[in-house]
Amino acid sequence: MYDLHRLRLLRELKHRGTLAAVAAALSYAPSSVSQQLAQLETEVGVALLEPVGRRVRLTEQAEILVAHTEAVLERLERAEADIAASLTELAGTLRVASFQTAALALVPAALDLLRERHPKLRVHVTQREPERTLPALQARDFDLVLAEEYPDHPGPRRPELEQEALLDDPLRLALPPSRAAACPDGPSAALRSLADHPWVMEPEGTPARHWAVTLCRTAGFEPDVRFETTDLLLHRRLVEQGHAAAFLPDLVWSGQPQTVALRRLPRGRHIRRVLTVTRRGGSGHPAVVACREALHRAAGLPEPPAPPA
Repeated sequence: MYDLHRLRLLRELKHRGTLAAVAAALSYAPSSVSQQLAQLETEVGVALLEPVGRRVRLTEQAEILVAHTEAVLERLERAEADIAASLTELAGTLRVASFQTAALALVPAALDLLRERHPKLRVHVTQREPERTLPALQARDFDLVLAEEYPDHPGPRRPELEQEALLDDPLRLALPPSRAAACPDGPSAALRSLADHPWVMEPEGTPARHWAVTLCRTAGFEPDVRFETTDLLLHRRLVEQGHAAAFLPDLVWSGQPQTVALRRLPRGRHIRRVLTVTRRGGSGHPAVVACREALHRAAGLPEPPAPPA
């Protein structure tokens, strides 16, 4: 029988990439992680790690072990959910990660609902971009993640994760004040009218940036991107002050009045999907179910159906 703790260390190494990252995440010394994995190799009787430069990678046999470890941990997570469901009061800690606009527009109202319904549930919220939170969800740093998908840019479908649509968030062209009055009618014409204007976009390599640049190129121009940030409130501010044009989602207003002129984008390219994502074994946990219900209510939607028993 293999030691489950050591198997989990091997799994952590697969998801985190380095022994130092595993040690930092679990508050161990790197030498202790190495020793534990060496003992696991002795138990299994085959090499589990091989050097690649100054790092190590998993062997084929180690990948087999990790796949089985994932199945065991999923089963244990389902057991944890069943035990929590058997209790009369929901308690414990739920770890949630959200990107900025969802954190502003949805999370506070959801927290109000959770506090009212489940006062003993402690919710820990981290604001972070989906590119980082989904791998962290797999590594069990979070229990639920609010993620986003841009038009024609669906995220990777990881078999270990389950996602559920929360809402469709329209994206719009945000005009600097100097261009608002003279902006032509029609989504494509409005977009082309800003071909010579500076833009603010999210950093290169993000799905949002890829979508935005593709949209501009489809309209016939290469955007002059002078400002790069994941902070959409800064996007909004730069547009308000006339420094840039931008693409803004409706959630950025978060119930506040819009302060810049907005125009529609071409049909089929103007909806950002907001999702909730959990691990496959954890979606039925009462705390996760309660949080998803609260988020649906915060978004003005009916509560989702309860997961099958």
